[in-house]
Amino acid sequence: MDTPTEVSAPAAGTPDLTDPRFWQLPAPARAAAFAELRRRPAPVYFGDRATGRGFHALVRHADVVEASRNPAVFRSAPGVTTPEPARWVRLLFGDSMVNLDDPRHAQLRRIVSRAFTPRLLGRVEEDIRHVCTALVDAVERDRPEDFVRSVAAQLPFQVICTMMGIPEQPRRTILDLVDRNSADVGVARPLRRRLRVPGRGLAALARMQGIVAAVGRERRRRPAEDLISALVAADVDGRRLTGRELGAFFSLLLVAGVETTRNALAHGLHLLTVHPEQRALLLADLDGRLPGAVDEMVRHATPIVQFRRTVAVDHELGGPGGPLLRAGEKVTLYYGSANRDEAVFPDPEAFDITRTPNPHLGYGGGGPHYCLGAHLARQEMTALFRELFTRLPGARSVGEPVLVPSSFDHRVRSLGFTF
Repeated sequence: MDTPTEVSAPAAGTPDLTDPRFWQLPAPARAAAFAELRRRPAPVYFGDRATGRGFHALVRHADVVEASRNPAVFRSAPGVTTPEPARWVRLLFGDSMVNLDDPRHAQLRRIVSRAFTPRLLGRVEEDIRHVCTALVDAVERDRPEDFVRSVAAQLPFQVICTMMGIPEQPRRTILDLVDRNSADVGVARPLRRRLRVPGRGLAALARMQGIVAAVGRERRRRPAEDLISALVAADVDGRRLTGRELGAFFSLLLVAGVETTRNALAHGLHLLTVHPEQRALLLADLDGRLPGAVDEMVRHATPIVQFRRTVAVDHELGGPGGPLLRAGEKVTLYYGSANRDEAVFPDPEAFDITRTPNPHLGYGGGGPHYCLGAHLARQEMTALFRELFTRLPGARSVGEPVLVPSSFDHRVRSLGFTF
C-alpha cells in the first residue's frame, strides 16, 4: 500500500496567502510566490492544521481540476467564499447555487437549464449585438475616459437585465446595488469599514432580491418572453423556483456575471495595448483570431482568483500515495495559479492569442459547478471587441489599470482609454 505524502507547512520566506498584504504585492511578486508553491511536492497548508483553522492551497492545474470534478469528496457547502455565509444569511436570502451540493444543486441547475430555451438564447445573441452597437456609438459620440464605467461594466449588466426582463426604471438602482454588494469582497479594509460594510452589503442584497421578487410575481400573472417568466414557469419533476430561489439566482447572475465579464474586458483591452504584436495579429484576422484571443484574455487575467471546498472524507490527492487531505479540512482552489501552471501552459506568463490548446480554468475546473454563464461571457467579449475594433481600430488603454487588491477576484476599478 502506498504511504500518503505528508502535507507541508509554508517554508521560511514563503508569502502568507492569508495575509491581506500579500494581495497588495506587485503582480510579478505574487506570480513568483505561486510558482514556488507549484514546485513543492505537496500542497502547502496555511493556518493551524491541529485546530482546523486553515486550508490547503491547491495551486496546480491538475489538483484544481480534480477538486472541481470530484464533488463527492470536495463539497461546496457550507460555502465557497471566505468568510462562509452565516447560517442566518442563508436562511434569509436563500442559498446561492455555488454553495450547494447535489441533489439540491442538480435540481436547481436543471430548472435553470430548462429555462434557457433555444428561442431565448437566440434573442440574447441579438441583444448582445444591439448593446455593443449602442456602447460603441456612445464612445464615438461622448469620448468617455473610463473604459470600465462606460463600456466593460455596462455590457454584461444591460445584457443580463434584458435577458431577465428587468424593466428600465430600476436598472440604475440595481447597478449601484451590485457595486455596493461586491465592492469589498476579499479586500483588506480598515477596521471601521470592516464593521460597517457587511451590513451595507446585505441591505443591497435585500433590495436587489426585492426588485426581482416583484418582477417574478408580475410574470407569474402576466408572462413575457424573458428569463424570469421562464424560471417562474419552469417545472422539473413538479418543482419550480421559489421566490427566494429566484432572488438568489438573480443576485448570483448579476454579481458573478457582471463583475467577472467587466474585469475580463478591461484586462483584455489593456493586454492588447501593452502587447502590440498580439494586437496586430488580432486586427489582421479579427473573426479568425477573436475566439482564441478571448480565451487567452480569460486565462491571463483569471477574473476569479479562488474558491474553497470542504473535504468530505479522507482523500489522497492525485491517487494512492498522494497528499492526505482529512475530512472536514478546507482546500482553496487558486485558479490564477492553475492558469500559470508550467506543466500545462508553455511560457505561462506570456500573453499569446494563438495559444492552443488552451485548457484554462477561468470558468472553473469543470464538474457540476462549471460556470453556467461561460458561453454568455464568451459571446459578450467576442461581440464587444469585434464591434470596437471594426469601428475604432485605434482603441487602446491609457496608463495602467487601477486595481482593487483582493484575494477573491482580479478586479479593475477603472481603466483610462482612448481611440
